[in-house]
Parts: sequence; structure tokens; C-alpha cells
Amino acid sequence: MKFIVSSTYLLKQLQVLGGVINSSNTLPILDNFLFDIDHNALTVSASDLETTMSSTLEIESDSKGSVAIPARLLLDTLKTFPEQPLTFTIEDNNIVEINSNHGKYALAYADGAEFPKAVALEDPSSTTIAGDILATAISKTIFAAGNDDLRPVMSGVFFQFSTDNLTFVATDAHKLVKYTREDVSASQVAEFIMPKKPLTLLKGILAASDENVTIDYNDSNAKFTFENTILICRLIDGKYPNYEAVIPKENPNKLTIDRTQFLNSVKRVSIFSNKTTHQIRLKIAGAELNISAEDIDYSNKAEERLTCDYQGDDMQIGFNSRFLTEMLNNLNATDVQLEMSMPNRAGILTPVDGLDEGEHVTMLVMPVMLNS
Repeated sequence: MKFIVSSTYLLKQLQVLGGVINSSNTLPILDNFLFDIDHNALTVSASDLETTMSSTLEIESDSKGSVAIPARLLLDTLKTFPEQPLTFTIEDNNIVEINSNHGKYALAYADGAEFPKAVALEDPSSTTIAGDILATAISKTIFAAGNDDLRPVMSGVFFQFSTDNLTFVATDAHKLVKYTREDVSASQVAEFIMPKKPLTLLKGILAASDENVTIDYNDSNAKFTFENTILICRLIDGKYPNYEAVIPKENPNKLTIDRTQFLNSVKRVSIFSNKTTHQIRLKIAGAELNISAEDIDYSNKAEERLTCDYQGDDMQIGFNSRFLTEMLNNLNATDVQLEMSMPNRAGILTPVDGLDEGEHVTMLVMPVMLNS
């Protein structure tokens, strides 16, 4: 068997697929890419058993067959080549030989039949969404998902599809993000929890894509198909917490402020906060917002005053500055609104502007108790 392929074209595809491969695998075969050759089409797959991703490339070949080639070795080799055609010759003695313009390289391959087969989805439902919309939905929510192995349902992003809209939710019990698109809908109601790793891969590939992505899903797996790529992953099993119940509905105190100014102020003041709690204090009275932090152990403290637009009673509330910073970083609005009811109830952060038609973002951050 042999085939000819462009070095940079192959490298570009393999670098995307390489994101699937774990640094330490229980099955040695998973350290390989599966090359499946069918005349002028080469399908390359990578898997970690939970997630399998494959891309189809155009090559010159009149062979058929499949082999598993060591991923790390192949990637390291391809990175060093300038653009040129490479000829891969697969010998019967378990050696694959790569010929470039200046040399030849031999590496051992494994039998392609040992590579785990991707799951076939039985009786799936299907929805199509623009790639850049999906990438935005992922990047707006994924940072809020948890890392707690004891609560696996919170370690993913909750996809909620209905005939009116698509909603994406992530929470780690301290912060929550709900992202809704009313300009996209599904043909039927469905809910599932997507793990972080495949979402991170999708976000990277689709960020600047104008391709449509078809999402097929059933109770246990989801499949994302776009351009020449297919990603199949196992869903997180379990029931997602009722997030609507934690979003406070009555929030009479509303603060509107320039996002960048607020973000920079929080970042600066938080340098002086306690290194374990990262607590900052917001004190709002009239049109003035006072942001302060103190680390009693080291006698460090900081305080800044900003002007804002505020309707409501004078109040003081404490937040973990890291959560606020993450949220403000993930909004691209000029102004943001922070709605609050009481110092012990969650604050709701929403962008005032900068959203597309039919796009809604609600971010919720739990307060921290202030030491008076």
C-alpha cells in the first residue's frame, strides 16, 4: 500500500486530531492515529475511548487498507518539513516508510483492526447549527463548568434544545452561565450534558468557521459532523440540576457600569485580597461604587472608587474576585449590568450591549460572606 499527500496539509489535520489523544493511555493502541486508506480518500482517526474524532483528506493512491501509526513520532516528524509531497509506503513487515524530497524515515505500525471502532448512534435526533454560533456558545459557557469528579454532571455543559431556542448552561455551584440563542431552534425538545474535552476541541476548530455543524444525539452519545470532520463522544450520564431555581427573579438593585473599567478595577484591587478567599467588597451608594479588598495577615489593602449608574438601596456585597474577573473577561459588551437583591443572594451579571439579535447571556455569581 502507498499514498502521496502534502506535508503541511497532513500536519494541519493531524494537529487538530492530536488533541484527542491522552498523554497516558491504558490501551497502547490509543497512542496511534488510525489511517484508513480508500483510494483517493484517507480517513485519519484518533480516540481516547470516550471521544473519537476523524477527518477525511484527499490523497493520491490506488490502495485500500488500514494501519495505526504512532501519533507523537509522526507529528514531531511532520512539524520539521517545509511544504512538499510525502510518499507513505506501507510494507508487509510492519514498517511504514515515509519518503520526502531529501530523505526517508521508517517507523513501526500496528494493525488497524486493533483500533477501537467509533460508536454508531442508534435512532438519533438531529439539529443543525452554524459553526461560529456553536463555538461562541461553548466559549461563553465552558469556563463556568466545574472540575469536581464527585459531581460529574457539573463538569460539562448542559445542552437544552427546544422548538423555540437553544440554551447552553454551565455551573460549578459558585458561578453559572446561561447562554440562549433564539435565532436557532431544534425540531424537538432534547437535553444532554457534553463533557469538556470534546467541547474544547470543537471550540478550537469552529472558532472562525462559517460551516454548518450537524449534531446527532441520543441518550448516551453525540456526534458532530462538519466539513470533512466527525467527532463522536460519550455524554455525561445523570440529571442536570435545576438551574432555573437558583437564578433569583426579583433583583431591585441594578448597577450599570463600563465593563473594561470595572474589570481593570477588580483585577487591581484583588491583588491585595486574601490569597485563599480572593474576596473583594463592593459598596454601592448613589452613583458611586467603592471596590475594596484587604488581606489582614499581611496588612495589605486597596480601595478604588468608580462612578456608575445605580438604582436601588445602598448596599455592600462580597464576591470572589476570580469569578468576577472570569465573567467580565467572557463578555464583549461595552457596559454591563449587575443586578442584586441582598448581600447573601446571587448577583446577576448581564451585558447591556454587544449581543447579536436573538442572543442572550445571563451570568450568575454567588456572593461570599463579608467579615464586617
